[in-house]
Amino acid sequence: MNDIQELTHSKSTDEAEIAEYLKQHPQFFERHADLLAMIHLPSPHGNGTISLAERQQLAQRDKIRVLDAKLAEILQFGRENDATLSKMHRLSLGLLAANEFSILVKLLEHNLQEDFAVPFVRLHLWVDMKAAEHAANMSYFAPVDASFKQWLETLTNPYCGKKIPVDYAIEHANSYAVLPLKTTEVIGVLVFASSDEDKFFDGMGTLYIKRIGELVSAALLSHCKI
Repeated sequence: MNDIQELTHSKSTDEAEIAEYLKQHPQFFERHADLLAMIHLPSPHGNGTISLAERQQLAQRDKIRVLDAKLAEILQFGRENDATLSKMHRLSLGLLAANEFSILVKLLEHNLQEDFAVPFVRLHLWVDMKAAEHAANMSYFAPVDASFKQWLETLTNPYCGKKIPVDYAIEHANSYAVLPLKTTEVIGVLVFASSDEDKFFDGMGTLYIKRIGELVSAALLSHCKI
């Protein structure tokens, strides 16, 4: 029984069996090279029919285009991550260099607004200052509701969403990121806010936001009695 007869010997032979046969006998078309020229398939672009070889070439080109698009996407992600890492590095250096609490706060607000495009930034602490700056920065140390503190202590990651306790809402803001500031315990909160309701949303990635909170928490160690 020759190859073609073997391939089509039974009326019950279905497409899956034919496909499996060709996989198990890759030399089939070597022995029947004339079939490559004889078999014509519908063009995927709707322009009549094309040979099997041409169809294979088109399929390969389509795969290459898909791979090129994926590679371009990966490279774009890489560029975006590099840019974010550079911003994080600048923030880290600035926080390390700030030898006064008031300078730290101004640098933090400027960096977040300029580098990370966060329109509204609010810092709130409930620890004592080491230096005599406490009185000059009372706006950062106003009393905090106990339930708000308790909620912050339950967060393992920054909260992102549209709702925030009304006492801590920011005018014209429609979305928030809430970062608990922690050492051995929660010592304060850093709030990002935007008028864009899609800037911070439930389910978004919070890796870099969380790292900013950790950086600020560490920077506060040299300014507060902890």
